[in-house]
Amino acid sequence: MNPEAVAVLIPIVLFGGFFSWLIVRTLSKAYTAKLQAGGEAGPALEAKQEELATGLDELRREVAELAERVDFAERLLAKGRDGEAGKLGAGERRTGST
Repeated sequence: MNPEAVAVLIPIVLFGGFFSWLIVRTLSKAYTAKLQAGGEAGPALEAKQEELATGLDELRREVAELAERVDFAERLLAKGRDGEAGKLGAGERRTGST
């Protein structure tokens, strides 16, 4: 290899390697900080998930209660329709053979 080309490549490789090392070190520090922050957010995330699960259970209970109320109201309406079919209202008279 040409000695002049080697003389030019040596500083390029040295400076390029140095700056590459700085970039890799900075990125690894940032990644390490992100992992540590993620580990600290674990309990907060678990608390939030527990709160959401509790809220979801409460909503399910309320929906079940509302479904029972709707069923009860439907039964009352059906019972009322069946029971009132043969009854006369106030001031009404039966006419004919009935």
